[in-house]
Amino acid sequence: MKALRYHGERDIRYEDFEDASLTADTDVVVKMDLCAICGSDLHIYHGEGFSEDTGYCVGHEAVGTVEEVGKNVRRFRKGDPVMISAAVGCGNCPACFAGEIVKCHVSGFACYGLSHALQGCQAEAIRVPMGDFNLRAIPEGLDAEQALMLTDNLPTSHLGCQRADVTPGADVGIVGLGPIGLMGVEIVHVMGAGRVFALDLVPERRELAAKLGAIPVDPASATETIFEATRGKMLQSVVECVGADASLNLAIQLAGVRGTISSIGVNNNMAFPFPMALMLAKGLTFRMALCSVQSHWDELIPLVQSGRLHPEQFISHRMPLSQGAEAYRLFDAKEDGAMKMVFAP
Repeated sequence: MKALRYHGERDIRYEDFEDASLTADTDVVVKMDLCAICGSDLHIYHGEGFSEDTGYCVGHEAVGTVEEVGKNVRRFRKGDPVMISAAVGCGNCPACFAGEIVKCHVSGFACYGLSHALQGCQAEAIRVPMGDFNLRAIPEGLDAEQALMLTDNLPTSHLGCQRADVTPGADVGIVGLGPIGLMGVEIVHVMGAGRVFALDLVPERRELAAKLGAIPVDPASATETIFEATRGKMLQSVVECVGADASLNLAIQLAGVRGTISSIGVNNNMAFPFPMALMLAKGLTFRMALCSVQSHWDELIPLVQSGRLHPEQFISHRMPLSQGAEAYRLFDAKEDGAMKMVFAP
C-alpha cells in the first residue's frame, strides 16, 4: 500500500509501505476513506519527532471502511463505515472503563503515527488495535468529513473548553485560531460564554472567528484591548490552542483574578519560565491535558447532528494522499489559506 512516511525534518514522502494487517485477534484493518493533518503533526515535521526513528507512517486522524476483523472482534464487520479515535486504549482496564484513555493501565497514552510502535493513519489502510474499543461506527446523520473532525480535533477543542471553567455570560479568550481554536469559538458559545475574544497572528483567521461571533483581537495589542474592553477585569477563562512559549505567556497575561487557563497546545520546552509570582498574585488555575477522544463522543455527536457545531467548515484543502508532502508544506507555511488539510486515497 501507499503511505506518508517521515524521513526527517520537513521530509514527508509518499511511498510504498507494508500493508496493514491483523496482528492480534482483537485488531481491525480499516481501509482509509479520509485522513487529515493535525497541528501536532508539525512537531514531527519540524524534526521534533517523538522517536529518533524515521521511515514510519505519520498521522492520527482518519475515517474509513472496515476491511478485515480479528476473530474476537464483536462490534464490527467488513464494510462498516467507522471513525478511528486518535487516543488508543486497551479497553479493558479501570481507566479505559472510566473514559480516561490517556491513563490506560496497559499502554499508557498511545497514539498513531508517533513511531514504528503504532503506524499512522495517513495511509491507504490502518491497523486498529482493540478495534471494538478504539473504533466507532459513523453515526447516522454525520458525513465522513464531520466524522473525521470527531477523531481528534473537535474532542480536543471540547476538552480545552471544558477545562477552562467557562460559565454562562463569561468573557472568554481563545488564543490560536487554527481548526481547534475556531472549533473552540463555537464550543464556548454553546457553553454560554458572553463575549469571546479570538486571537491569532494571521488576520484571515481572525476574520473567520469574527464570522463565528467572536471579537477578533491582534495578539500584539491584546493586553491593552482586553483590559479596556473588560474595564480591567480581564478574562475569566482562556483556552490556549498553540503551545508556543509566547502564546502561553499571553494567556497568563490575559487571565483575570481567579481566572482559569486551559492549554491544549503542545509545548516541548522542558525549561518554560513559568511566571509563578504573577500566577500567585492572580490566583490562577492552569491546566494542560491530552484528550481521551472516545469519552467526548457521546456529548459532541448530538451537537454536530443537530447543527449546533460545524467542525467540517474549517476544512480548507481536500487533496489526494499522493500530494501529502505539498500539503504539509502549505500547512506549515500557512499559505493559500491553509487550515485543515484532508486527504483521500
